[in-house]
Amino acid sequence: MAVTQSSPVVLVTGSSHGGIGYSLCEEFAARGCTVYASARRLETISSLTHPSIRTLVMDVTSDTSVYKAVERVIGEAGRVDIVVANAGITCLGPILDVSIEQAKQSLDTNVLGVLRLAKEVFPHMATRKRGTFITIGSVSGASPSPWVGMYAATKAAAHAITETLQMEAKALGPDINVMLVLTGGVRQVAFTY
Repeated sequence: MAVTQSSPVVLVTGSSHGGIGYSLCEEFAARGCTVYASARRLETISSLTHPSIRTLVMDVTSDTSVYKAVERVIGEAGRVDIVVANAGITCLGPILDVSIEQAKQSLDTNVLGVLRLAKEVFPHMATRKRGTFITIGSVSGASPSPWVGMYAATKAAAHAITETLQMEAKALGPDINVMLVLTGGVRQVAFTY
């Protein structure tokens, strides 16, 4: 299906089957959007078959991968109207039992992944003076609890980045919107890195 000026172009990270991103891709496509569904591995999004959904590889822990994915969307569609920073991993267990390596992976995906994505898409939005950036957060980021402390810490940091972007985006244009969506518990197929 060809991209038209009237159909919003949407980029969603973390679109693997069974999760929030996957469902968002299906819903955006059903509402007439051109959707770019991304994940670290194409096989996890291969069951997205709506003709308005295109799939691409994006690993939000890689500067190069994020750059290439955003450039592909811009190259093919000419713009990106809505970006959903959904990619994330959990880090479960007592906080003192979380390895430093697990903590780094969680921070790289859940925090720096949001920042990497924002750094790539905001220049395009600023040029057009319009666009919407949505971060999928978690109630855990606002209210930590036992056995999800590291996950809660990463989500709190992602919330802070998003809320700061919300304030700073006002200088880029009145039609650039930044939103934070806090989800509760969600049943997913794959819930770990």
